[in-house]
Amino acid sequence: MKHISVLVPKGDAALGTIEGPFKFFSFVNDFLTAMGKEPAFKIQLVGLSSEIQKYSGVFGVTPDATIHNIEKTDLVIIPAVNGDRDSVIEMNKEFFPWIIKQHDAGAEVASLCVGAFLLAATGILNGKNCTTHWMSAGDFRRMFPDINLMDDRIITDENGVYTSGGANSFWNLLVYLVEKYVDREMAIYTTKFFMIEIDRNSQSPFIMFTGQKGHEDDTVRKAQEFIEKRFQDRITVDQLSEMFAVGRRSFERRFKKATSNSVIEYIQRVKIEAAKKSFEVSRKNVTELMYEVGYTDTKAFRSTFKKITGLSPVEYRNKYNKSAMSA
Repeated sequence: MKHISVLVPKGDAALGTIEGPFKFFSFVNDFLTAMGKEPAFKIQLVGLSSEIQKYSGVFGVTPDATIHNIEKTDLVIIPAVNGDRDSVIEMNKEFFPWIIKQHDAGAEVASLCVGAFLLAATGILNGKNCTTHWMSAGDFRRMFPDINLMDDRIITDENGVYTSGGANSFWNLLVYLVEKYVDREMAIYTTKFFMIEIDRNSQSPFIMFTGQKGHEDDTVRKAQEFIEKRFQDRITVDQLSEMFAVGRRSFERRFKKATSNSVIEYIQRVKIEAAKKSFEVSRKNVTELMYEVGYTDTKAFRSTFKKITGLSPVEYRNKYNKSAMSA
């Protein structure tokens, strides 16, 4: 039987990422028992103290145990924590030595959504791949430059160090863990019971690109604003570097450092975001929208759109346009 420790953090946390894993693995035990099998998990809510933690000023969670009571666990689950990142990390730093100790002793560790910030602060993710909510990608990259953030992914697995993407995508990680710890049959059973789409691997269709402007490079910011205003035009790196009187190589280096995107990637993402918004509300076809956002090559547009969103233009339109869905 695997021992699962779901952390009860201090500060503001997303209650669903505490209650969700507890309920999910408890239901798996119930399913197994109903099949005449032994339960697979012992699940405990683990806090820094036995005090009730209140979330959203309304909901209280009482830990079953504290980190001082648990010598060994098999899986540590770090829920999503909200608020100022530095403050949340500071108020929960007493968890870190225990998490590191458990990991060093062979325990696996999983962060849910922005719980990745707490996991990253332990140092366990250094040099590894991880994911988190796409809206927090810029903050994460600035705070943890030694970690390879894959913000388009739903799940990452680095030899038993797991992370999940934004919001409710943590359910997909829980299914992934049930398949690993129990079997595929039980994973499929849980997805049917909880109505979770199995084997999702990308949060790209949900990402809304708003530009990464939380930096101090005014020249790059002006270039970003120019791109966003003139996305219908054909914009080149040479044109931008000349416009802002910066050598091309220097301009590309500064742009990448400030935004985490190359200039070309940024231009593509701005164009595709504009196309996405049009697909959501208009009845225009793919060719019309392609020209509207400055593409003239259908193959290039379709390829870039799918690379960024994980869906073809038609699939995206059919998924998010109400008219298309009702047609």
